[in-house]
Formats: sequence, structure tokens, C-alpha cells
Amino acid sequence: MQTTTAARDIAAAERIIADERDRFRDRMTTSGRLAETAKAHLAGGVTSSWQISRPHPIWIERGKGSHVWDVDGNEFVDLHGGYGVMLVGHAHPAIVSAVHERVEQGTHFAQPAPDAVVVAERLADRYGLPQWRFGNSGTEATMDAVHLMRAVTGRDVILKFEGAYHGHHDSVQVSSWNEDEDELGPSRRPRSAAASAGIPEAIVELTLVAPFNDLEAVEAIFAARREEIAGVIIEPVLMNCGIVLPEPGFLEGLRTVTERYGSLLAYDEVKTGLTLGPGGATRRFGVTPDIVCLAKALGGGLPIAAIGGTAEVMGAISSGLYEQVGTFNGNPLCMAAAKAVLTEIMVPETYARLFEIEDRMRNGAQRIVDEFELPAYVVTIGAKGCITYSTERVTNYRQFLTIDERFAYAAWLMQLNRGVFLPPWTKGEQWLTSIQHTDEDIDLYLETLEAFGRAFRR
Repeated sequence: MQTTTAARDIAAAERIIADERDRFRDRMTTSGRLAETAKAHLAGGVTSSWQISRPHPIWIERGKGSHVWDVDGNEFVDLHGGYGVMLVGHAHPAIVSAVHERVEQGTHFAQPAPDAVVVAERLADRYGLPQWRFGNSGTEATMDAVHLMRAVTGRDVILKFEGAYHGHHDSVQVSSWNEDEDELGPSRRPRSAAASAGIPEAIVELTLVAPFNDLEAVEAIFAARREEIAGVIIEPVLMNCGIVLPEPGFLEGLRTVTERYGSLLAYDEVKTGLTLGPGGATRRFGVTPDIVCLAKALGGGLPIAAIGGTAEVMGAISSGLYEQVGTFNGNPLCMAAAKAVLTEIMVPETYARLFEIEDRMRNGAQRIVDEFELPAYVVTIGAKGCITYSTERVTNYRQFLTIDERFAYAAWLMQLNRGVFLPPWTKGEQWLTSIQHTDEDIDLYLETLEAFGRAFRR
């Protein structure tokens, strides 16, 4: 019976994909032409490999509030949010004002700007970590975190979790989206595998891998490698696999293990930093790491990253032991935007509204999943959410790999063709709601999801 049901569900997904793919092409002819033209001078026809999608990339012309418009003139409710960046929505008046005022005073000096002090003060208050530095992307933030853990401890090895994406520098491009069983190794003791070409094997060997939510496996790795491990880098909420929440006691146990072995703990809160609440996962789960990495939503749409740490860890920067550098670090335009985000926009009453939107999305989506008996469940945390097309709750990467991506792809096409823009690759990605979304925006998503349920079960 299960096999028959699975076959029926897959057939339904494939039927929807076939119908919606043609409709996609018909609605987005200009995007299709641009995608082909761009290949002459843009590698792969896009500016980042994550922008590649099927049947072709969608070229966006502008955004305002909670909506975006593509080059074909199609209007969408934006639940893509620039992969988690646009928490404040598009062209928020406070961001526009801050950036406009700053532009007229100059955009770059490679010297500290006064707004950086305010941003650092606010981050210290939110995360309970006293010292901060800035960068330009999540990749830079996690790279600095790895360098700091090695510099402070004098050790070379780091530990990350299978399936977690921490940017595209060498040390963390290990076991991020690998699917080959020979590469993966045993589920309780995964092998370290390069996640991309161009990563030296010598670097891969310095990055150990553990299954998410498996404290026993982490303990075993530490027991075997003891004083070799500089630290652990983790997304406290795993977000390369939809959304995988930490099991009760997992983060607390991880904190205990790292302290016992003299290693450091770094949180990659690039995606969760402002979207879960004022202090991200650090405050939500009440476990403070040695290092926190932020980016994405912090800049209100401008490229920025931040790394915060304890006095001991960040003392390695102050003393010159580790040189955390970058020409654009603390760029005044980005600092002005981040100051607006932290002092004017993402304040307590704003988060109250954000959580109202979360409830509306989660409750409405789960009702539809239940009504149409979709092989899925809904998970949300703050502004982030997703539908995971699995009948069993996913707690780690190996379980995530068993999910058939055709279900999410069919739903993505159907939403897009009816005016709702979700991130491509939705098997692994999440939606982002912004503070400018309205109840009507959310209802359009739910109406389209209901249409998907009807089509799925027709």
C-alpha cells in the first residue's frame, strides 16, 4: 500500500511539473531570452551559481515592500527574500533614508565610521558577546570564525555538521551537499568529503564531520581526536535541509563538550541571526557560543557581515595575533543601513508582528497539508519556514537526502506561476516573511498552496 501511495504521489508531482513548466516559459519569455544572452559574458548566465534554476533563471527588475517585479512585468509576493536578506522588506523607508543621507556624505573611506560603534553596541546587547568586527558576507564571517578558533587554540582541526553550508571558503566546503554514498560513509561517523572541486584534500582532512542532533557521535569524535580540535562551527538551526531544529539538550550538550576539551564553539547565524528574534538562535535557545557569525538580514539589503565573540576570543584580533582585515569592512553605507535595522526597524513591536505572520503561515499551511493528506509537514521559526515533503520529521542530513525533490519543485512552479516567488531549490531552502508582508500576501500563498493540494489529489 505504501509503494502504491508513493507511486501515486510521484505521478501527481510529475504531472504538475509538466503542466507548470510550460506555463512558466510562456509567462517569462524576456527572462528566458536574457538567460541565453547572458551566457556570452556571465559564467553560466548568472552572477552566482545559486541563481541557476529550472527551466531558466528569473530576472528581477525591482522590489517594493513585500513584492517584486520581473523583467516580463510579472508581479510577485516575495517569499524568496534574497535567500534570507530582505527581512525588512524592499525599499523600507528607514533604509532608503539612511542610505540616501550617507551616500551624499561619501560612500567609502577604509577608515572607521561612527555608526559602526552604535551597531557593535546593539549587537553586543542582543547576543551577550562584547566585541565585534565587520565584513561583507556570510562566507567572510565564517572564515574569520574558523581562523579565530585556530589562532586562539593553536589547533588545526575543526568540526562541522553533515549537510551544513557555511559559505564557500575551503575549510567549510566539506560535506555540504554531497549525495554519493561512498563519499558520505557511515551515518554515525560521516566521512569528510569535498563539497566542490578545487578544495585541497589536505584541507578536507582538517575538517571533521558529525551528524546533526547526534551528541553521542560528537562525543566520540572528540574522544578520538581530543586536543586536535580547535572548535566546532554549527548552524544552531540547520537550514541547508529545509529547517531542522536542534533536539532538546543538543546545543547545551555541545557547549559542554567543547568546554571539556578546551575547544571553541562558533554559531553560524547568517540565516538565523535576526530572523528568529532580536538575538537570533543564541537568545532563542539560551546557549551562548564563543563566536557568533551574522550577515544577510543585518544590512537591510546591503552587503554586510559581523562576527562577535568573547573578550578572550576577540582579544586575538586586538593583540594582532589574528589580523581580521578587509578594505570594505565597516563600510559607512552598510553601517548606516545596519544601524537603521537595529535601532529603527527590528524593534520589539516589529517582532510581535513578525510572529503573527509566522502563526498565520504555519497554521494555514498545516491545515492544507492535513486536508489534502500531502506527504509533508510544516516547520517555521520566526520569519523562516518551509514545507518539508516527508512523512517523517527530519532530524539530520541523511534523512533529508531521502526526500524526493519533485514534490517541492512542483509546488515551487505552481506558486511562481500564480504570483508567489519562493526560493528555487525549495527542497533545501526556506521562505522568508518580511515585516512588510500583509495578511493578503500570506493568504495568496495559502490559496495557491490549496490549489496545489487540489491538483495533487485530483
